[in-house]
This record gives sequence, C-alpha cells and structure tokens, in this order.
Amino acid sequence: MSPSTSPARHGVKIPLTRAQWVILILLVLSITINYIDRGAVSAAEKYLHDEFSLDAEQQGWLFSAFFVGYAGFMLVAGWLVDRFDVNRILAVGFMIWTMAILLTGAASGFAMLLVLRLVLGIGESVAYPSYSKILAGSYHEQQRGFANAAIDAGSKLGPALSLLVGGLLMERVGWRTFFYAMGALSFLWMIPWFIMVPRGERLIPTAVGRVPTMLEICRKRAAWGTFLGLFGGNYAWYFLLTWLPGYFRIARHYSQHDVHIFGSLPLWVTGISTLCSGLASDRLIARGWNPSKVRKGFLATGLLTATIMLPAAMVENSTVSLVLICIASMGIGIESSNVWATTQRMAGPWASGRWTGMQNLAGNIPGIIAPAFTGWVVKISGGNFYAAFVAATAMLGVAFIGYILVIPSVEPIDWEA
Repeated sequence: MSPSTSPARHGVKIPLTRAQWVILILLVLSITINYIDRGAVSAAEKYLHDEFSLDAEQQGWLFSAFFVGYAGFMLVAGWLVDRFDVNRILAVGFMIWTMAILLTGAASGFAMLLVLRLVLGIGESVAYPSYSKILAGSYHEQQRGFANAAIDAGSKLGPALSLLVGGLLMERVGWRTFFYAMGALSFLWMIPWFIMVPRGERLIPTAVGRVPTMLEICRKRAAWGTFLGLFGGNYAWYFLLTWLPGYFRIARHYSQHDVHIFGSLPLWVTGISTLCSGLASDRLIARGWNPSKVRKGFLATGLLTATIMLPAAMVENSTVSLVLICIASMGIGIESSNVWATTQRMAGPWASGRWTGMQNLAGNIPGIIAPAFTGWVVKISGGNFYAAFVAATAMLGVAFIGYILVIPSVEPIDWEA
C-alpha cells in the first residue's frame, strides 16, 4: 500500500529512519547548492554590470535565460524520473549544472553568460521532479511536510548564502574566482550520493501502480489548481530572488556591501519560516488534523501574509521597507513549505515525477517573465520598482485562487479508476 493511499496513522508519530535522514540531508545539500548556483548571478549583479556594461534590461534577460532552459526542459525531466532510476537522473542533472556554474567564471561576454545560464537551467530542471519522486516513494504523509520544508528551506537559504557569503567573497577575491571555487566544490556532493544512496531503492513498501499519462493528469481539476498556484507564487518568489539585490542598490541606495548583508535578510527569514511551517504542518497531521485542511491552511496563510510586499515598495523609510519585505518573505516560506507535499499527496508515488514536471513548467514560466519585465520597468522608469511590486502582489492573488479555490480537496487520486 502506498504512502499516499494508505490510511493516515493519526496520533502516531513516525520518526525518520537513519536511511531517510541520510537521503534527506543529501537532498537538502543538493538544493542548497542548486540555489547558490542559481542566485550567484544576482549576487554578482553589480560586477557583471560594470565589467560587461549591462543595462537593467540586459540584466533582466540574463536572469530570465536560466528559466528558459529550466522550464523548457521540465516536461522531459518529469518523464525521465518516472521512466529511469531517479537517483541517477538527479546525479546527471547535478553534474550538468555544476559544470555550467564552473564555466561561468570563464565567461567572456553577455552571449556566453546567456548560454551558460540556459545550460544551468537544463541541468537543474531534474531536481524537483526527482525530489517529489523520492519523497512520494520513501516518506510517509506525516513525514513529507518536514521533508519538503527542509528541501524548500535549502532553496531559500541557498540564495541567502550566495548573496551574503558569496557576495562578501566576491568583494575579496573577485566574482570569477567565486564561480570557479563554487563549481569545483559542488562536485564533492556526488561522492556520498553514489556511495550512500542505493540504486532504485524505496524506503517504504508500495504497491505496484499504474503510471498515468500527462493527458490523464491534465484532466484533473486539482492538477490545474497546482499549476495556477505555483505560477502565481513563483512569480513573486522569483521577482524577489532575482531583483532583490538590485532593488536595494538602485531604489534604496544601499552600498554593495550593505546589499550583501541586509539584502540577504529576507532570504534567511524565508528559509527559517518554511522549515518551521513544515514541522508544524506535520505535527498537526500526526495529531489527527485533516491533511487537506492543514495543507490548504498553510498555503492560504502564507499567500495572504506575503501581500505585505506591496506596502514595502510604497514607504519612504528604507528600514521599514526591509522589515515589510522580511514579513512578506516569512509568508512565502509558510506557503512554499506545503506546496510539494500537497502535490505528492494527490499524485502518489507513480505520478509524482510527471505531475511535478508539469507543475514546475507552469511555475517557472514566471521565472522567464518576472525578471525580464522587472528589468524593463526599472529601465523605462529610471529605477522605480513600484509597478514590479504591484505585479508580484497580483500574482499572489492568482496563486490563492489556484490552491484554495480550484483544488477541491487535497486527497490521493485513484489512478486505477
């Protein structure tokens, strides 16, 4: 019986086994490296601007290029992890994106940076379908809130480390040296992954089930709710992820040193928030709370809290703006902690890879739009970010509609029927 379809063991806490801890720690490390690499260009924004004479619009396209490769390869990534050994697919993708970040240090111009960002996106596209496949087949329902939140925390702490630690290192050793070092050190992750994660192993027993086609997944109303929800939520997140350093530098007149320190604070808040929220949701489910209501409750609370980012762009005081963005980031953490646990519960272990690939495709189209649109707005407005914050806040409303109104109930789907 699968973890998605088995009766919930209400009132009984199921601790993680040693093997589950090992896999989870390695997955968290992989997504942290993933997002350090992804956010490194944002941390190096000023250095790239100075060396290659990039304007705001070109910087926006540079941020968006990653998501062209990422979203464009997402359906293939979802198919691959359902068709082949997910552990090996993740390792191959990791190798591709690590090589891309290493070669970025040797970039000779804007065109080469664009190509390497595309390759980085292609390599990283296998990550979330792989995580969903692994968690759906190896972790129980009441374990997945924390497991997903730990991975999500890595995705939030990675950019924080990139901006704070990476930014400060760039000040001392230069941006190229940072990319070389990050690429070389990242390869070390593959050693314990190949040694400690057996090929094709599932950690909890599951029955053999039928893998639904992508068309069958698209026929489910709940799937469209997750597509719409991630589309809206990710627009706001990717706006902050790519342009937050630029916002503090251009609109709030922070020095580059202060950008690295204070600009990373919202990212730290998001990471802590998502981890705490994942733990809280698991404990509520373990105590007998309805999983559907718990998942939806956290999604709704987080999205509504995140809308406070709009006043952050309107206040004159830079410190107040930073505090409001930190509160909004806390909301993003509350919401994102339960995004993939929601999908995994409905999809089950047999559809998680494909469903996640399709959902991540929808959720990463904003990664192409948000950075480019923001760059264009900042350029034509002479450095004003207000319209960009309005767009991001509106997209949070779109996410609310998808997760709360379109999804009827967060319950396992019977694919055999």
